[in-house]
Amino acid sequence: MKGGGEDAHLIESFSDALWMERGLSPNTLSAYQSDLRKLAGWLETHKGYGLLQAQRGDLQHYLGELARQGRKPRSSARLLSCLRQFYRYCLREGWSSVDPSVRIDAPKLGRALPKSLSEGEVEALLNAPDVEDAQGMRDRTMLEILYATGLRVSELVDLRPEQVSLTQGVMRVIGKGGKERLVPMGDEAQGWLERFYAGARGELLGVRVCAHLFPTRRGHGMTRQAFWHRIKKHAATAGINPQVSPHTLRHAFATHLLNHGADLRVVQLLLGHSDLSTTQIYTHVARERLKQLHAEHHPRG
Repeated sequence: MKGGGEDAHLIESFSDALWMERGLSPNTLSAYQSDLRKLAGWLETHKGYGLLQAQRGDLQHYLGELARQGRKPRSSARLLSCLRQFYRYCLREGWSSVDPSVRIDAPKLGRALPKSLSEGEVEALLNAPDVEDAQGMRDRTMLEILYATGLRVSELVDLRPEQVSLTQGVMRVIGKGGKERLVPMGDEAQGWLERFYAGARGELLGVRVCAHLFPTRRGHGMTRQAFWHRIKKHAATAGINPQVSPHTLRHAFATHLLNHGADLRVVQLLLGHSDLSTTQIYTHVARERLKQLHAEHHPRG
């Protein structure tokens, strides 16, 4: 097997191994596959050989070319991580005796702070959907649940009715790697979900059946992309940052909990982070907010 066919086989085998060994999400696996296919295409065009024949200089040249085209350092760092995992896998399987990704420095990354919303902006966004309309009621309920639980958008749109206990006020969420966690909804979100169940969900479905908790007018489950567009529409109505995304509400959930005194480890459990260091980014956000409040309201701020 030569050239593109060999590379395609390698990429598929690597992807299967990651799925079985690490339980990576389909989105992550798809991104890795895309990165490797693009590198394979570049190597074939510019060097005349495939992934197994790549040298360290080839990878450095490729990463440099992407940087000149405007690829962000964080994106390049993820690509380099993918390449390192791929070539380690090839060494382990005996397909290669050399790892060309060694001794390539990762790009320096600044501390990226998650974009969030103030409590007033969240309130405006939640109030934006027209709840007299079935779609608006669905959107309001989804927004309330996002802000009340901090779910990832994929976790939200994948929710099934059987994962929700209205009597106990909790959701059984299936997160990254198939890990489950119980997340409390809170009275407000629970109230909106009860109203949605009582009217709008049946109105959207009619006589159709949908396995997902939040259906579209066509009776299918909502997609991540469709919900992102709905949020942008409501953000425009509310007159707030047009860059709002479902993840912005997840950040707001974590930041506002910490601003009101929540324990960091509790926030970690609610977000479904496997590593506390991932959650610690929010402590910096909370500190910045406290500094801002101090500067605005203290007589010597």
